[in-house]
Amino acid sequence: MKASSLAAILLVGASVAVFAPAFSQEPPEPQSGQGQRGGRGGGMMGMGMGRGTVGTITEAAADHYTIKTELGEIYTVHFSVNTRIVKQPAGQPRRGQGQGQGDGGERTPPQAIKATDIKVGDIIAASGEVDGNAKSVGAVFVMLIDPERAKEMRAMEANYGKTWLMGRVTAINEVKVSLAGGPDHAVHTFVADENTTFRKRRDPVTLADVQVGDMVRVEGAIKDGAFVATTVAVMGPPPNGGQNRGGEGGQGPAAAVPPPQ
Repeated sequence: MKASSLAAILLVGASVAVFAPAFSQEPPEPQSGQGQRGGRGGGMMGMGMGRGTVGTITEAAADHYTIKTELGEIYTVHFSVNTRIVKQPAGQPRRGQGQGQGDGGERTPPQAIKATDIKVGDIIAASGEVDGNAKSVGAVFVMLIDPERAKEMRAMEANYGKTWLMGRVTAINEVKVSLAGGPDHAVHTFVADENTTFRKRRDPVTLADVQVGDMVRVEGAIKDGAFVATTVAVMGPPPNGGQNRGGEGGQGPAAAVPPPQ
């Protein structure tokens, strides 16, 4: 999938987590106005939920939306009676605000809406089968983004490379780590020091546990021209077992930087 913007990666990924409880229930009866286009919406089990895009509605038709991404690309989002169309809960608590899973609270489930409830000017996240050449999405689900959340995500995108990074590790050279990701699909680097905290899921780890191929999210700040990490979250194991630590230009094993006590 060619991500249309950094916001697409973040919002579509977040929407998967938000939708999980809703999809475990029986699907609702088809709504009138959700179109009769067969096959493009598809079923949940056969589709890649992590693929999709985000954009502003420029046309709302009986069986598709036309959206414009923040990079100016035009995509057609096809939906059918099998497409789950919902509205993101307003004020949905973010991770760390004490309302998520494992914090003693429950997420507010998304609210099912009609396709006709989405209007020109709204922002949606659509996930499903993406055709990058045709610039189309056969949507498994469509989520109407809460305006305040969309504003926050745009602010996050503006701060990419300044206060945070996210991408796949391509090389580790001592305490310098290279990542592939971001709106420009370029390589970005961060540096770990004695104050950097590493976590994999909920467990504390060290830089020695990070491998080429891992997806990571990094928070930190620019100091003396380098992005210095304060926290590094390893988001999952590397695909296909990862690669050698030397990676692309790595020069042997990386120094372990333990989390502060």
